[in-house]
Amino acid sequence: MPAAELEEWVRELLAAFELTDTQVDIDQVLSLAGVAAHTIVRPAAPLTTYLAGYAAGLAVGSARSGEKPAMDAADSLARAVLAARTPSSDNA
Repeated sequence: MPAAELEEWVRELLAAFELTDTQVDIDQVLSLAGVAAHTIVRPAAPLTTYLAGYAAGLAVGSARSGEKPAMDAADSLARAVLAARTPSSDNA
């Protein structure tokens, strides 16, 4: 899917969730998904990005962090957990 379509989809989804002021770093999310897919198995990609986003949202919602620092922290933690894993030979 071309970048413009992804950006449009993200805007549409954010509007549906009434989160139009939220910034999403699409490249960061897709990169994390790629690492998860190649380290664990492909289905780990959406689960990992969902959980990272959920954790970031909780941090922002509880006023513990701003949006960008919360997402960066969640991304970093997920990547650290993934780095501690041995890539699966069954990640097809």
